[in-house]
Amino acid sequence: MNVLERLTFFASLYDVDGNPERGMWLLYATVLLLAALVYRLGFARRLPLLKSAVIYVLLALGCTVLTFFAVFLPVAEGLAVAALVLLIYKIRLRQAKEGEKP
Repeated sequence: MNVLERLTFFASLYDVDGNPERGMWLLYATVLLLAALVYRLGFARRLPLLKSAVIYVLLALGCTVLTFFAVFLPVAEGLAVAALVLLIYKIRLRQAKEGEKP
């Protein structure tokens, strides 16, 4: 099964071809989850609960604009690469800190 057949399988599973609104919601959810992951891995600090809630609400509002861009541009793919790079950085940083401890 090649990549195109796998993508076709997932598209038919969620009936994206017959229901483009569902496809947009799935794209929005993907962009939102990846943006939250990138924020959490790269930029998040310990904040009180209400401030964190405000940040995530504003992130969700910003992701609506990113979703429209993601229809024509590789926004979700860029967020996935950024999340992967930040995840590797965090793992390497943790390993370096553990190696320094006597």
